[in-house]
Amino acid sequence: MAALRGLLARPLASYYLLLSSAGLLLLIGLTMVFSATSVMDYATKNGDAAASVTKQAIFAVIGVVAFWACQRLPARSFRALSRPALGVAVALLLLLNLLVALEALFEVGSIGPLSARLLWLYLGPVSIQPVEVAKFALVLWGAHVLARKGAALGWWKELATPLFPVVGLLFVLVGYNDLGSMLCLLALVVGLLWAAGVRMRVFAALSAAGLLGVGLLVAAASLGAGSGSRDADNYRLGRLTMWLDPPDPKTCFEQELPNCYQLIQARYAIEQGGWFGVGLGKSGLKFGWLPEAHNDFIFAVIAEELGVVGCVVVLTLFAVLAYTGLRIARRVEDPFRRLAAAGVTAWLVGQAVINVGGVTGLLPLTGVPLPFISDGGSALVVTLAAIGMLASFARAEPDAARALHARPPARWVRLVWAPLPPLPGRRRHPASPPAARGSVPRSRARRSDDQAAPLGARQTRGRGGTASERRR
Repeated sequence: MAALRGLLARPLASYYLLLSSAGLLLLIGLTMVFSATSVMDYATKNGDAAASVTKQAIFAVIGVVAFWACQRLPARSFRALSRPALGVAVALLLLLNLLVALEALFEVGSIGPLSARLLWLYLGPVSIQPVEVAKFALVLWGAHVLARKGAALGWWKELATPLFPVVGLLFVLVGYNDLGSMLCLLALVVGLLWAAGVRMRVFAALSAAGLLGVGLLVAAASLGAGSGSRDADNYRLGRLTMWLDPPDPKTCFEQELPNCYQLIQARYAIEQGGWFGVGLGKSGLKFGWLPEAHNDFIFAVIAEELGVVGCVVVLTLFAVLAYTGLRIARRVEDPFRRLAAAGVTAWLVGQAVINVGGVTGLLPLTGVPLPFISDGGSALVVTLAAIGMLASFARAEPDAARALHARPPARWVRLVWAPLPPLPGRRRHPASPPAARGSVPRSRARRSDDQAAPLGARQTRGRGGTASERRR
């Protein structure tokens, strides 16, 4: 423990913890995507077993470039980008919902090269998930707004404008089609408000409003929200009731009950894996038995192939990521950096908890991917960009900045990797107490001896005449 405390006391410990945990999760993700998709790709894509992992690796390279760019930016650049990023995110979400509504109501499949499919927006062959952009944009904009308000956050009206209306709009635009991503946004907002020091009664009111909103979104599935339809049962309510009262596996298969097949298959995969798993690449349930094995249920594939040991490694890496993000938020001096670090940590760790909880049956199924590991290009790029911002903040910790300036790396290293962070400001001496009475500056206060000159007069000559004459 002493050695561990010594390592954590090093100036750049947060930076290296962040790089190691995120890098290992990315490596595990690429490996598991290849394991979960190779056989099916070989059978369906003309013998190309590496089709999916090649695509994921390309997005990983783009994400590393985004990481590199974000870790070079100072805090003022992120604050300047907060409003444009939020505007782009809202525009993409509005466009996505408009295209989905046109297809559902008027059977209009596309408008020129633009088309939509539930959560994805397509521009020809290029696809993007607008909700991923919205997560990062909400972190930047929310941290900027809360840092600007400062101590005024104790008043409800300061939170009511403009934070709550914008957050409510994002919740509606995202939650109507994707309840799981809306819960991730909720975790993000809670992390921001917690880091800002908002009172507990605000959290109580938000919890009540959040439960009411989730209930309305669950009911909206009967009207066609998400993947539901007016002619079918409410799938969101079915998932919730199935989680509260899970049926026997035999009953589930014999009666073909909806919303229980995924849960049962995931539990079969976890049970078959045991302590050490069946071996990497040797999963049997991923061959068409486990739905979305490469995406939402990739943790079940990890449990089957790598066992409890592999699951513990993945969860430990997410725990290290959570500790590092909160450590950065606690150590940085800038309020914006503190709030943004807490928001990113709450977003990534909250999404991981929702995914793992849904796969293991500890939480209802919501269909969110596992960060760094699940197959998905836009999610991976945005996640690595957020990690790059955290890396920039980790280098800006006071001890880290002093250490980097004390022994700066070579110039070519700074040009290729990251510039030196700004030195922390010197602590100002406590201001002297103001004068007891009056508005006269202290520098011009009267002397206490009897030889004090009149206020503002020169010592060599006095001012004569009456006050009216002196004014003239």
